[in-house]
Amino acid sequence: MVWIRNKWRLLVTHGGALLPLAVLLFDWYMGNLTANPIRAATLRTGKSALVLLVLLLACTPLNTFLGLSWVLPLRKWLGIYTAFYAGIHFAIFAGLDYGFDLVLLRDAIFEKRYAIAGFASGIILLVLAITSTQGWKKRLGNRWKQLHRLVYLAASLAVVHYVWLAKSNLGEPLLYGVIVVLLLVLRIPHISRLGRRLRLSLSKKYNLPA
Repeated sequence: MVWIRNKWRLLVTHGGALLPLAVLLFDWYMGNLTANPIRAATLRTGKSALVLLVLLLACTPLNTFLGLSWVLPLRKWLGIYTAFYAGIHFAIFAGLDYGFDLVLLRDAIFEKRYAIAGFASGIILLVLAITSTQGWKKRLGNRWKQLHRLVYLAASLAVVHYVWLAKSNLGEPLLYGVIVVLLLVLRIPHISRLGRRLRLSLSKKYNLPA
């Protein structure tokens, strides 16, 4: 029970991250994946990856502006699950749509701009997930932070991928784009410092935890 009390946030993160996959598998088993189950599964896994990526980007601003330091240890797992869903997203595209035919895949990826953006984002996310361990952090030293700043590029490419894929139905993709841009703006050092000073000032004024 003590372990659960100490780890409940991590347990909620794992459960919440795996829930979309569980629902997807249940709908597949029940035959509820619309008339085009491959497309439905591709879209669902892609959107799950994007949602988790947005949550990952939100962790640092939540700590900076609201003092929610407990979200910071969750970043690693949010990144791993983001890469996990991006991997499933690509596997469905490569396997079910193209039968893992390398020639067809090469043409499909490099002849469609949305596929190029999505593939590039997925490669970045995979590299970041692999190097998220303490071992890689020690090996890379100061370069580790520089490498993991590529998450900003991965998020931007993921939004571009979604916008280009959606073509005319741009409402939802553009909303994700606005959220990603806002989260990136909040991470600009000058704005982060202002936010931190404002939080500390309000904490002192109203006797709130810093």
